[in-house]
Amino acid sequence: MANTPQSKKRARQAERRTEVNKARRSRIRTFLRKVEEAITSGDQEVAKAALQAAQPELMRGVTKGVVHKNTASRKISRLASRVKALAA
Repeated sequence: MANTPQSKKRARQAERRTEVNKARRSRIRTFLRKVEEAITSGDQEVAKAALQAAQPELMRGVTKGVVHKNTASRKISRLASRVKALAA
């Protein structure tokens, strides 16, 4: 348990940041799920549009420190290749 005023303040700040980050992570997952659903439906145009919407959201998560840069790049790359494979 936090004892000093500074550690109490830090605990409060961490609690607020956790809530914000949780909301951001949830938002990113929603965008990724939309891409997944579009891929499983087999409609390349919808999947492409969903991916275009998900990319900036994922990279915003990187700048905010919610997701690691390489993780975001890997997810985008894998999704993009799956969307591209729908054409064949």
